[in-house]
Amino acid sequence: MEDMDIVALYWARAQEAIARTDEKYGSYCFTVAQNILGSREDSEECVNDTWLGAWNAMPPHRPVVLRPFLAKLTRRLSFNRYRAATAQKRGSGEIAAVLDELRDCADPGGDPEGEAIAAELGQAIRRFVRQLPPREGDLFVRRYFFTEPVAVAARHCGISENHAGVLLSRTRRKLRDHLRQEGFLHE
Repeated sequence: MEDMDIVALYWARAQEAIARTDEKYGSYCFTVAQNILGSREDSEECVNDTWLGAWNAMPPHRPVVLRPFLAKLTRRLSFNRYRAATAQKRGSGEIAAVLDELRDCADPGGDPEGEAIAAELGQAIRRFVRQLPPREGDLFVRRYFFTEPVAVAARHCGISENHAGVLLSRTRRKLRDHLRQEGFLHE
């Protein structure tokens, strides 16, 4: 079933929308959640919460491409669950490694001003990723947006894990330079 047909089911408030979404994107959203959380049960709950989030967002939202829309919902829900879990204990998902790798790039803070800076920072990072060569951009997004393990992202990009690690390290260095030029980081 095409994305526009699934979205039309949501707009018609047809329960079938959730079943069709799960058929087409269930394993994908589960992988996104699992990469962040490292827990099968928590990931399954996040996927179910993603379907509820999609149900509540459509209407009024009408995504043209459903996959990134669902990925964004799943990521947000997974990060929220991760934060809640790590407030009590350390999690075992891939997210701890990803956050550690990006630690030196930026930390906007948690207050309203920090949230505004975070939004601007997000735009600066999107501009940076768009100017990367395709393979580096794909690798960066797979690692830091979808929180894929380096080995999985490398395999998808057709390179060795070691080469992927080197490219990611260089790309983080370029990102730091870019964020310095944009005024987010200081010497």
